[in-house]
Amino acid sequence: MSSPRAIIRSASRLASRSNVATIRRVAFSSFARSTIAVSRPVIASQSRGIKTLDFGGTKESVYERSDYPKEKLQKIFEKDTFAVIGYGTQGMAQSLNMRDNGLKVIVGLRKDGYSWEQAKKDGWVPGKTLFSIEEAAEKGTVIMNLLSDAAQKELWPTLKKYVTKGKTLYFSHGFSVVFHEKTGVVPPTDVDVILAAPKGSGATVRSLFLDGRGINSSVAVFQDVSGNAHERAFALGVAIGSGYLYETTFEKEVYSDLTGERGVLMGAIQGMFQAQYEVLRSKGHSPSEAFNETVEEATQSLYPLIGGKGMDWMYDNCSTTARRGALDWAPEFYTATKPVFSRLYASVEDGTETQRSLDFNSKPDYREAFEKELKEMRESEMWRAGVTVRSLRPENLK
Repeated sequence: MSSPRAIIRSASRLASRSNVATIRRVAFSSFARSTIAVSRPVIASQSRGIKTLDFGGTKESVYERSDYPKEKLQKIFEKDTFAVIGYGTQGMAQSLNMRDNGLKVIVGLRKDGYSWEQAKKDGWVPGKTLFSIEEAAEKGTVIMNLLSDAAQKELWPTLKKYVTKGKTLYFSHGFSVVFHEKTGVVPPTDVDVILAAPKGSGATVRSLFLDGRGINSSVAVFQDVSGNAHERAFALGVAIGSGYLYETTFEKEVYSDLTGERGVLMGAIQGMFQAQYEVLRSKGHSPSEAFNETVEEATQSLYPLIGGKGMDWMYDNCSTTARRGALDWAPEFYTATKPVFSRLYASVEDGTETQRSLDFNSKPDYREAFEKELKEMRESEMWRAGVTVRSLRPENLK
């Protein structure tokens, strides 16, 4: 498949500059830590506001950063203390962004663990802005539960006693509340319960905030006791680093999120890459050729074009042979995969995916089991070939 060389070179450079560490594993990479934790950031400015936009024929309101400038955020939350519980990629990024926005933020962690030491490196001071989970939850007026889904289930009995009348309980994922039968997470009826869910990794939340752009996020209100939960949810969405926000519900957020991760964002793309690569190899194509035609051209040349101007624009800037074949075969893949996506959504909706996730991630050896699966993927011929292909990119040549 071919496309204009100038466009490919430009898109490749763009992709190289903009790629951030792999989603989910970024929590454990030193690169992501350094990307997120910038001690004296110079934050670019952005000027946009609330709009009603047409999304393919449906009108939706979009809230943007300029509707909640820094001064307004500080006014709205002048009496609040934000207790960030958990310091994975989201906890780290959101806490740092709120701190840079001039809000009063404390972090709650298990003392002397890896995250505790990392938080100290990022400027959180034990006894002043860094506390045990219990101490932080007690001090906070807004308790931001940014633990992993499995950890939220495990620690809810400890945390819930500090979620007292008049406080706000915040999440970045609807998982625990929506599937409360499985997690046991049932918020008290006398607190606001809100959600702001960034659509990307914590590394991206932080880097886009520092660029003055901000990630897109969804916002939801599960429970409005104060009468101000809606405004506070959107304001907090901006405070954590969002550039624009759209409204959803806890249920829709978690259903779409779990479907996307298992589907085209991660699961489906690995499955399709592997399938095409194996077919090419079975027909005598070399590993380098199979990888280039399956992964490298997609990620370095074509996906950036789709992200920049849409699928139609990418088609229009490829060869006539390529576009004809793509248009002819797209319906075949649609017909083949839509039933799979329907089964996937049903598995999300009925809680099957939730139970599977909780069962696996609650095991004491889940990290070792997970690493074993990643090792199998990493050591497959396709991704070993990818290491060599990536080393040949111009920016990686010494």
